[in-house]
Amino acid sequence: MSTKHALKFLLIPALLFLFGNAALKEKDPLGKRKYDIIIIEVKEGNNSKKGATDELEFKDGKLFSNYLFDKFEYKWMKYKVNKDSAYIDETETEISYFEVECSYTDDKDQTFIMTCKIDNFDIDGEIKITKNDKLKKMFVFNGKEKYAKPKKKKDDKEPYGGK
Repeated sequence: MSTKHALKFLLIPALLFLFGNAALKEKDPLGKRKYDIIIIEVKEGNNSKKGATDELEFKDGKLFSNYLFDKFEYKWMKYKVNKDSAYIDETETEISYFEVECSYTDDKDQTFIMTCKIDNFDIDGEIKITKNDKLKKMFVFNGKEKYAKPKKKKDDKEPYGGK
């Protein structure tokens, strides 16, 4: 067998594997979702009276929080979905439910651990920041998914010639 035929023989399965792997790659069920949340620091077991507004964004298997970036310089952090399910509520509507976990250790040897539950459009969870297994800061948060208007297509026309 010539080298040319051997390369063709190896190249075709390699390309099929790469394209097949990309097509079968697991989709991120939370991809491109944004949540408006209120984040509250917990001190000595009690919630502080003042909460901060924040936006929590999920994208491509990572999450980002403006509050965490401003306070701790945490950028996009990988998360994993521990539970992805659905149930039917009392109005016969299918509701999606997720349990998400994220952990990250920064260069100061602080460990960030976030767990949250997303029930349809509602989100709530907690954040713990530890150093040497001792709790330094704790936060709780809750909120709702941010509503985004559907984008109009260029060829969509208003009914009855309206603007």
